[in-house]
Amino acid sequence: MIRQLQEKILKLKEERDFYILAHSYQAKEITEIADFVGDSFQLSLNAAECNNKNILMCGVHFMAETVKMLSYDKNVYLANQLAGCPMAEQVEPEMLEYIKKNHEGYTVVAYINTTAALKELCDVCVTSSTAVKIVQRIENNNILFIPDCNLGNYVKENVKGKNIKLIQGGCPVHAAVTKKDLENAKALHPDALVLVHPECVPDVVAGADYVGSTSGIVEFAKKSDAKEFIIGTEMSIAEHLQYACPEKDFYILSKKILCPNMKLTTLVDVYKAIDGRGGKEIKLDKDKAERAKKCIDEMIRLGK
Repeated sequence: MIRQLQEKILKLKEERDFYILAHSYQAKEITEIADFVGDSFQLSLNAAECNNKNILMCGVHFMAETVKMLSYDKNVYLANQLAGCPMAEQVEPEMLEYIKKNHEGYTVVAYINTTAALKELCDVCVTSSTAVKIVQRIENNNILFIPDCNLGNYVKENVKGKNIKLIQGGCPVHAAVTKKDLENAKALHPDALVLVHPECVPDVVAGADYVGSTSGIVEFAKKSDAKEFIIGTEMSIAEHLQYACPEKDFYILSKKILCPNMKLTTLVDVYKAIDGRGGKEIKLDKDKAERAKKCIDEMIRLGK
């Protein structure tokens, strides 16, 4: 049944000129039929190069907004209209305007997990895979990093000589994992390497053998000679790695690392969105989209 539906989607997307983007946290049956699968930074670069008339994002709302900014003349859809991101909505534009007034002369660095309205007020975006590199390359030594204080702390630890101010915020899923969870996982799998996302709290990051983006974790695990790994990011990554490297063992760091928003999108949602019976078309005011796009363009310039 799943394979039959996948075949219908593959046929229909060709007929209707759809390009399917899927975040790495999506289910296996969705990533199998996507034209491109990756983390936020990879999706941003790929979206800008796509030639199709219609783009379907299998992920969350801010990702689809980013695609629309980079491909404004194309029709961009989100497969499940309820798929949002709590972190993206933690800081209101009015709040950031107030914070900026108290940090004049600071370069405002926004994690890509932010709304288009917030991006309008920022100087440059970053992703977990590019944050350290981009902040290092910013000429200004005064940095205001929003909204993820855990990723911001990781950047602060790895970029010396800059005055980096953080605000309280972050991914509630990754931030829920504790040092005790890490200790329990290590006790169960003492020979496993620990690979974690920098959205985790500092105590968890400090206990890892490798810290990196989703794509970084995947590549590290695939290339490593080790045979056992504890995966400290959304649990779908452990599953994807089990399929990709069946000769290795992958364990989740904690059952808490389950993103309900990423799990909302189903294969049926993908089918209905392409068929015109579901999904949500992303609409952005052109002037606002252009203003928000500037920090994305700067991310791509400094991140390459």
